[in-house]
Order: sequence, then C-alpha cells, then structure tokens
Amino acid sequence: MYLMKRRKFLVFGTTSGLAAASNALGKTPVTATPKEIEGPFYPVVFQKDKDFNLTQVEGREGKAKGREIIISGQVFDTKGEPVEDATVDLWQANEAGRYRHPHDSNKAPLDENFQGWAIVPSGKDGGFRFKTVYPGAYPAAEGWMRPPHIHFKVTKKGFVELITQMYFPDSELNESDRLLKRKSAEEQKLMVAEKASDDPETYHYKIVIEKA
Repeated sequence: MYLMKRRKFLVFGTTSGLAAASNALGKTPVTATPKEIEGPFYPVVFQKDKDFNLTQVEGREGKAKGREIIISGQVFDTKGEPVEDATVDLWQANEAGRYRHPHDSNKAPLDENFQGWAIVPSGKDGGFRFKTVYPGAYPAAEGWMRPPHIHFKVTKKGFVELITQMYFPDSELNESDRLLKRKSAEEQKLMVAEKASDDPETYHYKIVIEKA
C-alpha cells in the first residue's frame, strides 16, 4: 500500500506544470544552478523514513506543525535535457526554524512529527515532487536571520554533485541573507523558486547539473 501511494504521488508530480516547464525549456543550453555550502545540519542520525512526504513520519499518527506546501521540480543538464534517475536529497528546518540535528542549538521546539529529510528520484522528465511544511527562519549569528530555505544535494553517476539551497519568493529576509547576497543578481534568481499555485500552495524549482 505504501509503495502504491508513493508511485501515485511521484507520477502525479511529473505531469501538468512540470511538462509545461519542460516544453518551455526545450533544448536550449542553460546555466548550472549555483552551488552553496552544505551547512552544518545535514542529517547525521539514521532514519528509515525518507520518503516524499515530510509532513508525517512513518509509524506516527500525528502530522507536522505548520503550513503544508508542495515542492515540484525538475533536474536538467546544461544542454537543457531532463536528467532521469538523479538522486535528489533534501533537508530543511521545521516550521519553527529548528533542524532535526543534534548540533542545532536553536531553542525553537523540535517537531517529532516532522520528517525533516527526504531522498527522492527524478522521473523520466527529470521531475520530482515532495510534500512538506513551509520552513521557519532562524538565527545563524548575531544580527543574521536566515530566510526560509530548503537544502538540496543532487547526484547521478557521470555528473558533478550539486549542493545548493532553494529560497522562497517574496521573503523579506532574502534581501539581507549573507549567503544569498554573495551571489550575483542572476544567480539569486536561479536559487529562488517560482510560486506555481495557491491551492494547494505549490512552488516550482528547476535544478541544472553539469556533466562530469
């Protein structure tokens, strides 16, 4: 039953808006997604449940706190070709801005019903999709609040590993984020997702990786 639900979710995630985006992209050469640091909170504690739905942990009845959102995306190479079977590894803070990581000293509460980490494959059109909650901002240093963001690590044999971060449009904290400000205006655009729908609240993110 679990596998059937997973397949249905992934199939649904590679249709409609993703197909349109793929057609629009075509075969035109595109710029690789800017790289970013992995950060200190990449998961280090093993967890069995790393599926597409971060709002519920397998074996628990409760649901994660926060505003549920959908992230739909596609992986391409720099020739504009979709990349199938890439491993899309993603992690984020919960709605209060706390990571599920032993070294996160943030005093914000943990959410035991928030999965926090997922590993999903890209489909034939490079598409991937997952369900999560809108991540909270959190203090990174004195005078520095990190804006809501999601970390990505994308790998596939024959390609250069990409570590990056996806930001949300219209977040005021984007303008003062010390990491994002290091990027050029064009690079910043490539790291900010597009809002695709209000109901359900959906963001689309295109990831471009380079061949090795």
